[in-house]
Amino acid sequence: MTTIFARGWRSVREAGPRRLLITALLISAALFLARFGWGIGPSDIPAVTQAERELYDSRYYVYADRNPIEQDDRIVLIVYNDQTLIETRKRSPLDRGVLARSLQQIDTMGAKAIGIDMLFDQPQDEDPELIETLRAMQTPVAVGYADTVTNEGSIVYDQQQYLDEFVGALEGSNATVGSVRLNDRAGVTRRWSEIRPDVPPLLGRAMLRDGGDADKLLEGYEGSVRYRLTSDDTVPVFTSLPIQLFADPEMAAGLASFLEGRYVLIGGDIVDIDRVTTPLTNAMGGRPEALAETGLDPPGILVHAEMVAQMLDQEPLPGISPVILWVFAVLIVLLATLTGLLEWGNWRIYLLLAVQFGAIIGAPFLLQMQGVDTYGVPAAGWLLGWIIAFSAVTSTARAAGAVQRNFAQGALGKYLPREMASEIIDKPELLALHGEKKEIYVLFSDLEGFTKMSHAIAPEMVAKLLNRYLEMLSQVVLDHGGVIDKFVGDAVVAFWGAPIAKDDDGERAAKAGYAVWQAGEAFRAEVAAMDPDLPKVGKTRVGLHFGEAVVGNFGGDTRIQYTALGDSMNTAARLEAANKALESSVMASREFAECSGIKWWRAMGRVRLRGRAQPVDLMEPAPDFPSEDAAKLIEASAVAERYPSTAVNLVEEVAGRYPDDTALQNLLKRLGELDETGTFNLG
Repeated sequence: MTTIFARGWRSVREAGPRRLLITALLISAALFLARFGWGIGPSDIPAVTQAERELYDSRYYVYADRNPIEQDDRIVLIVYNDQTLIETRKRSPLDRGVLARSLQQIDTMGAKAIGIDMLFDQPQDEDPELIETLRAMQTPVAVGYADTVTNEGSIVYDQQQYLDEFVGALEGSNATVGSVRLNDRAGVTRRWSEIRPDVPPLLGRAMLRDGGDADKLLEGYEGSVRYRLTSDDTVPVFTSLPIQLFADPEMAAGLASFLEGRYVLIGGDIVDIDRVTTPLTNAMGGRPEALAETGLDPPGILVHAEMVAQMLDQEPLPGISPVILWVFAVLIVLLATLTGLLEWGNWRIYLLLAVQFGAIIGAPFLLQMQGVDTYGVPAAGWLLGWIIAFSAVTSTARAAGAVQRNFAQGALGKYLPREMASEIIDKPELLALHGEKKEIYVLFSDLEGFTKMSHAIAPEMVAKLLNRYLEMLSQVVLDHGGVIDKFVGDAVVAFWGAPIAKDDDGERAAKAGYAVWQAGEAFRAEVAAMDPDLPKVGKTRVGLHFGEAVVGNFGGDTRIQYTALGDSMNTAARLEAANKALESSVMASREFAECSGIKWWRAMGRVRLRGRAQPVDLMEPAPDFPSEDAAKLIEASAVAERYPSTAVNLVEEVAGRYPDDTALQNLLKRLGELDETGTFNLG
């Protein structure tokens, strides 16, 4: 797991088993919604599935509006409209005499095939004439059919009995049957009807089969119906002519050119009969002028016409496979989870959220614009799943953060700089509740001779002096932004770089090391002035090192301590102890000096500290030391291994100018006792 998620993940883990279980359940629910927003099979998810349908209809409307067509002249609608009802004075069933006379005229006009979107399920006096006309037709005709099993609610048993009798009378003619069953699940016709072996082919398929386009039936297709809009709102997708025009031979004579070589659909286009809702009319009010002259929702005959056109164009709308939908669901929930683990507290998180919301909402629209059918794409489920997963993770992290805040307030207030403690209280995730590896600057100090002195004076005075000494050194560390690790008798251990790292930690630590020595000198003067009879206090020695350490809270259920562990701590301690042999007061490793960003260091040779195999290049802070002399010491350290005599000459030249500088005199002495690697062995 990358660093940007690591802290958030730790917060979630520390929320406790119960909270983690709740989070896992919510993420599982989010995944379910992200995959099954449309529901499972016939079962809907309340509110969510309806939202999916509405969003799909909106996407489809935008797609159709962005891809308008000119009027499709391959299909002609011949309709019973409200004027027809007025002229025939019949409403239900529709006048079949008009249909018979019209078919006689249409049969001579060269249509490829005729589909009749009507059910002849009730007897009429004109039925013998209509049956005779249908049997005599030279043009292939598909007569509408339905049954009580697949059209429950639209036809009853007695109606089906008569319908079966009617179509049975057509056997042996060019008239066949075609199912007029439409898939209007949830009140909107979005999909082709299910293909069933016990149901005749759809009316449109029967027309194309008998009209010479049997190779264009889209066999097996049950996907979405392709609805279209025209570029001119006032022009319908298909030419629509009233049927009464064809019932009159004289009027019909001038209409042959409209039907020749075309597919003809006959049915109703009446205000309150057989109207269907489509994605276009369900979304944003639709464009009624382009869909039907008599109202917003088009007649069912238009759906059959669109399916015929879709077959002729060989354009099944490609959907997205369940496997891909699972991949999308997992990715979206994973994205929400990872985003919840982020602990960005500025504008970046809001920008990221805006980008993700835009992508989740826009992706289905983009897919639809590319011609991919997004029916079944859980756009609402994606968004809800993302919100649930994100909320679950962030709420869990916040709960754990409250625990960390309480911990930080109690554990850090005594030994951190004020500004650092305040920042950790505001951002408790910055404080790891376990160990983590960090690069830190370590300071180790010790008061020379204090143990011996403590045996010579009263315990009360020992406590008084020790408290005063530790107070002075602690204030120096805190004033320079350091963390007090521990007190070991009169020794002070501190570090910089954890729990919060700052760019100037190295400079602060270096200045603190020098200031600790100065504070020790001030303490010596203070003790001497306090009581001339008190034993003399020794100088404060300081060791400084930079390196890796494991920093965090260690302990058990009853007591924990925030501390740093590792070789860096040991090296700093050994550097402090080496001051005695080196006759110096403050000594740092080369690693510390190079990372401090300060130029006041003077090179003091290479030594092998007690207990360490690797040699250490020594650097001593000397703010007032001339840069020319400091450069000669650096040169001496650089050539000591290969040209020890040259190094001795360089240091002799510098040391000669500072006869009272014990550390320089010690360096000169050590240069005469180097091993073959140019190292002096302190062990």
